[in-house]
Amino acid sequence: MSTIRTRAFAGAAAAFSLSLVLAACSSGGDSDAAAEPSTEGKVNMEFWSWTEGIEAQVKVWNKEHPETQIKFVNAAGDTVYQKLRAAVTSGNAPCLSKMDAMNLANFAADGLLTDITKIAAQYKSSYTTPAWNAVSPGGATYGIPTGSSPLFTAYRADLFKKYGIEAPKTWDDLIAAGKAVQKKDKNVKIYNMAGEDPSTLVDLSWQAGAQWYKVDGDHWVIDFTSPEALKAGDVVQELVDNNLASSASYADPGVFKTWDLGKTILMTTSTWQLPIYDTNFPESKGKWQLADAPLFDTANPQTSSNFDVSAVLKGCKYPDRAAQFAAWLSSSKESLTTLTDPASKSGLFPAVNDVSPYVDKIIPTEMFNGESDSANVITTAASRVGDQWQYGPNYASMYSEMQKQWGKVLKKELTVKEMLTNLQEWTLADLKEKGVNAVAGD
Repeated sequence: MSTIRTRAFAGAAAAFSLSLVLAACSSGGDSDAAAEPSTEGKVNMEFWSWTEGIEAQVKVWNKEHPETQIKFVNAAGDTVYQKLRAAVTSGNAPCLSKMDAMNLANFAADGLLTDITKIAAQYKSSYTTPAWNAVSPGGATYGIPTGSSPLFTAYRADLFKKYGIEAPKTWDDLIAAGKAVQKKDKNVKIYNMAGEDPSTLVDLSWQAGAQWYKVDGDHWVIDFTSPEALKAGDVVQELVDNNLASSASYADPGVFKTWDLGKTILMTTSTWQLPIYDTNFPESKGKWQLADAPLFDTANPQTSSNFDVSAVLKGCKYPDRAAQFAAWLSSSKESLTTLTDPASKSGLFPAVNDVSPYVDKIIPTEMFNGESDSANVITTAASRVGDQWQYGPNYASMYSEMQKQWGKVLKKELTVKEMLTNLQEWTLADLKEKGVNAVAGD
């Protein structure tokens, strides 16, 4: 079964042994790799990925670019990041590999990637600022963005009408709507928060303008308790305190039923999930409607996103060709037209500035009631992703620690503020132990 969300980041619980970094902005990889492109002649390189549809695009590239031949390796599996680390250590790493932004930051901090800042500069203008931030933790660039997943809302329009509520424009609206529904039916929830998945807090913090990690000169600033972060935490706390959220696990094959049968009537979601709903919501097909994600500040509308990237591994002999292929894969009209077609089964949504050519065909029309402009909702979400968010050098291990505490929050054994305070202390101590220069936010 396809899971509803991957925002819990596969591999987050993996063990990481961060090497010492002298400063947040250190290159962390091959020191000479940021030189201008210079490779000549025919080259062959390996590319690891686990996205459906990519192998077919590699064949297209190879046919059109005989001077740069890519060998595709299907690296699907829960241990892919461990395998990549072992491959770098043994000198057998591919030139390129798919990653999420969180793991790119960790690999960069560990000195396992190649700094391609100068090489990649020519491709930067094709991508959104948040997408480029995802491949540039600390300021140096280690890969090319591949895809994004901007957040928006899907809700049961039929049940919203039944309960006399409207699609929430703000998070305060969502809380109020949840309370209104509870007065009419205690068994119906406005939202879902799984015990193993704290991504709701990540999304809310990003949307509120928080910066858990931020580079300042030669050091990282760690701030899980800023006013913005606490504002996000307050929303989660209200959902918990007022019993407004269901707790269906995303690892449970029956998770779809909570929405399909109307037990939970709203979700924040993204593009790659749409075909999953179309397949797994047989009872409620045609009863859903899309809307913008709830906001904290309507004058400064902002949402969140995840990013897939193509990272250039340490030891890659052809970083210029690797970047060239990765940019073609994720920004050329030829490649994106195919990869964004549901027939490719890639689930990819572009991280480029102009997504308009690729929106219409990803919308499963039978899923939604047609009473809102779904394409406009998705396009708007892509344009609203906050560009302040950064992934720090121990983000993956921090996320693993947050997962441990998140379940206690949902059980009312720990407040969100207490968890954020714990994460602040834990992250600073962990970075200090690894030799990373970091201070607490003001």
